[in-house]
Amino acid sequence: MSLPLFEEVLVPSDCGCPGCDARRCAARSARVGRATTGTLIVAMATTTVAGAVQMCAAEPAAAAPGAAGHTAVQATARQGAVTNRAEILRRAQHWVDRGVRYSMGSYYEGYRQDCSGLVSMAWGLSGSQWTGSLASYGVRVSKSALQPGDMLLYHNAANPVHGSHVVLFGGWTDATRTHYVAYELTPPHALRRVTPFPYWNHTSGYVAYRSRAVAAGGGGQGGGGQGGGGAPRPAQGAFPGAGVFGPGQHNAYITQLGEMLVQRGGARFYSVGPGPSWGQADQRATAAFQRAQGWHGAEADGIPGPGTWRLLANGTGHDIPAASGGGGTADGVPAFPGRGVFRPGQSNSFVTQLGRQLVKKGFGQHYAVGPGPSWSESDRRNVEAFQRAQGWRGADADGCPGPETWRRLFH
Repeated sequence: MSLPLFEEVLVPSDCGCPGCDARRCAARSARVGRATTGTLIVAMATTTVAGAVQMCAAEPAAAAPGAAGHTAVQATARQGAVTNRAEILRRAQHWVDRGVRYSMGSYYEGYRQDCSGLVSMAWGLSGSQWTGSLASYGVRVSKSALQPGDMLLYHNAANPVHGSHVVLFGGWTDATRTHYVAYELTPPHALRRVTPFPYWNHTSGYVAYRSRAVAAGGGGQGGGGQGGGGAPRPAQGAFPGAGVFGPGQHNAYITQLGEMLVQRGGARFYSVGPGPSWGQADQRATAAFQRAQGWHGAEADGIPGPGTWRLLANGTGHDIPAASGGGGTADGVPAFPGRGVFRPGQSNSFVTQLGRQLVKKGFGQHYAVGPGPSWSESDRRNVEAFQRAQGWRGADADGCPGPETWRRLFH
């Protein structure tokens, strides 16, 4: 079916506040279907995402360029009110928690209920922007510099009705940087989900931007890097509670924990990060710090409690010891050689070492001969069987050994 067209009605003011934005939207809606000469046409952009219809605001800027060569949107204040990443994600999560419904004609808390409205709200802009104007409120960044709170924007300038969309970047899900946590408002409601980079479709069109109000921070680590750039810090020694740590958790306190652990000798546990999504690196580094204090059992389970947090926040207690000599770690596990040695076509002593340990642990059933130095499908299937025995599924049980698979095999 054809989508409705809206006639753009210019108001005397180019004010970007939510009230003026709402009045302009109401004026457009009152004239559905009327397209006259000299007017600007506004349309709804649609595209199919994971089996659902996605609809996003795609409307041209309301004013012509001025004498200085800037549009009215560019001439207005470009600094968002929100200046730290944790607050941006908190605001986005608030709409997710409230289940804000998608509606281009409705407003929630002063912002339009569509993809651009959610980003405008999270960034604290003065009003609801659209996919054609959001870029003027940000600075372009590369994939490697992405950090939580940045946006991924696709605006099809040649045909704004074809797929234009925008999402908030919430951080990488793992070291491969192929998937990330996205916050977006798409039918039927606001959601937070793991998304392939850069998006489900129009993969060549998405561009990353950082709010001009947010400092660049230590962007060298990418989205999972110094992900708490500008994030608020609790008072020294104030424990945020055990509930914010553990599988499935995503918040600024996890970034802060990781940064404190790195300062205390835990850098080797992180191949990427620290970042806001809880991962095996966080748990391993925490457990190493706890063991450094002489704790064992439940006191060294890798989940920080008040005592762990207090020592880290105050800079007291014992640091994580350096990896032991001879290529091993402090807990006696041989140093992980890296994922690259376990790939098709690779032949090295680490593949043999891995295979022998798999056999020793009872996971050599797929070897007809060997194990040997050449990586094979038999190696991959045996690793997969071991990973599944740990309770892992999906990408965590793909048969490609990572640091945690290695540690568990040799522990």
